Amino acid sequence: MVLQNMDTMRDEKRKAIPALGFYPQDEISTGTTLIAMEYNGGVVVGTDSRTSAGSFITSRATNKITPITDNMVVCRSGSAADTQAIADIAKYHIDVYTMTENKPVTIYRSSQIFRQFLYNYREQLSASVLVAGWDSELGGQVYAIPIGGFVSRQRSTASGSGSTFVQGFLDSQWRPDLTLEECKAIVKQAVGLATFRDGSSGGVVRLAVIDKTGSKFELFRPDKPGFPFVQTPTPHLSFPPHIEQVL
Repeated sequence: MVLQNMDTMRDEKRKAIPALGFYPQDEISTGTTLIAMEYNGGVVVGTDSRTSAGSFITSRATNKITPITDNMVVCRSGSAADTQAIADIAKYHIDVYTMTENKPVTIYRSSQIFRQFLYNYREQLSASVLVAGWDSELGGQVYAIPIGGFVSRQRSTASGSGSTFVQGFLDSQWRPDLTLEECKAIVKQAVGLATFRDGSSGGVVRLAVIDKTGSKFELFRPDKPGFPFVQTPTPHLSFPPHIEQVL
């Protein structure tokens, strides 16, 4: 006879208890690709547009780049509802500080406002963001805030399920004197590489350039020129040599 530990839960799904308002649900996997990179004069961010719930694609054209001010955006990954709520709340606080102090809130301080909410509600939220923008003090800046609320400034970074496929590519491509066009090409190619390999990323590629003049947004569709396609190597023949195959 095997005795079970009373502190462990069984693997099978527990039954609902309507009287207590208890409705257990299976964990839903989500995926995305967020890329951000500093260049000489500002920052460039890029994302895919797929929103998924497990194996079901809920949206093919989601905009994951949310403007916060004229010179700052936030890229969202995790639960769409959680990240949208955090973006709205943080934007409200940043707007209030800007009006009461009569000067723009710096990008670093804005990242700390995001950090405060993501850390304080880390047990209730599934949210990870990249805060990117430009200010007169430090120029272009990128701050990564993963789940849990830890903030770190990055030269180039990737977040979401597609990030594991392109982090090495970003490390090899970044350099201090990047121009705007070079940085846009790297970020766009990184999003394309991630969406090619990551089944939870896909759709169109959205780019945003943030500098001292403001924010500019671009969209690249698979059926239009400029979309970052990936050319794969020709595979070896899988059947025995005596069987004729046509590639």
